[in-house]
Amino acid sequence: MLALALSAELEGVTDLRPQDTEDSPFYYTFKVQCTSCRETHPNWVSISRFEKNEQSGSRGEANFVWKCKNCKREHSASIINAPFSYEQQSPPKKKNIIELDCRGLEFVEFKADGEWLAKGLESGTSFSGIDLSEGEWFDYDEKASEEVSIKDLEWEIRRA
Repeated sequence: MLALALSAELEGVTDLRPQDTEDSPFYYTFKVQCTSCRETHPNWVSISRFEKNEQSGSRGEANFVWKCKNCKREHSASIINAPFSYEQQSPPKKKNIIELDCRGLEFVEFKADGEWLAKGLESGTSFSGIDLSEGEWFDYDEKASEEVSIKDLEWEIRRA
């Protein structure tokens, strides 16, 4: 079991999470490594918790099925749960956002693309379409009359 953990400095917002529903699935983007031969795939791969892919040899389904080009073994991964929200806290602490059941592969790097959601800490204002790909985000909360931001993002893939 692996988990994608996040640490971030949230100013004026809380409950940061991926926009991940059946109508609007989130694609988690990773670099993948084979645990058999230790080859890291050169391209980024994406995994959605709503996608089901057949595994060869009728071993069932997984959210992500991958065949290592180097050793030719087939591996799989599935997202176990809906994403957890990251709450505002000071100082920021790492928290698992998603947990993954990986078979024969490991995710070794995460790229924060896709849309994220958060809400105003005091005002409850909903913020959507948050882009974290640049490593920070700034906006203005009209209800609270203050700037809001997400900074110092740190992603870690760790054992769950």
